[in-house]
Amino acid sequence: MVSLRCKLLVRQELEKLGLHHISIELGMVEIKEEITEEQKQGLKSNLAASGLELLDDKKSILVDKIKSVIIEMIHYAEEIPKGNYSDYISEKLGYNYIYLSNLFSEVKGITIQHFIIKHKIEKAKELILYDELNLTEISYRLHYSSVAHLSNQFKKITGHSPSFYKKLGKKRKDTLENL
Repeated sequence: MVSLRCKLLVRQELEKLGLHHISIELGMVEIKEEITEEQKQGLKSNLAASGLELLDDKKSILVDKIKSVIIEMIHYAEEIPKGNYSDYISEKLGYNYIYLSNLFSEVKGITIQHFIIKHKIEKAKELILYDELNLTEISYRLHYSSVAHLSNQFKKITGHSPSFYKKLGKKRKDTLENL
């Protein structure tokens, strides 16, 4: 779950099944009562119909928590932590980073670092399209060592330079305004 819409959807599905939640956070739900197998299957199929997945094996749940911490850190936090991401993730989840890293790579087939880079580039794309910050400000906000570093990673992930992406966004915006 990465959005308020997802949380609302999960809340509604729990209510349909007569389940009461204690908390609904990104990637995790705490329920007051014991859930029956029938309720679990109903929740699983209802969530799947909406494009969400119910995870119940411990490895998948922990990987989902890792993803949630990273997504929250990059997309929703006021400021991305300045220290090592590995320390931040390890501290948030209470596990050794090497264990988390190996588990994540095993389950997802990519490293945590690559997942972070992909999300930083998604955030950079969003900030470029908003057109409120220049590339220097974006690279600073996302803790890149330089605009060149951001630009190189951006091109590696998207296949385009940030300036090309900005022009593309402006062209789309102009086209929509002329419709």
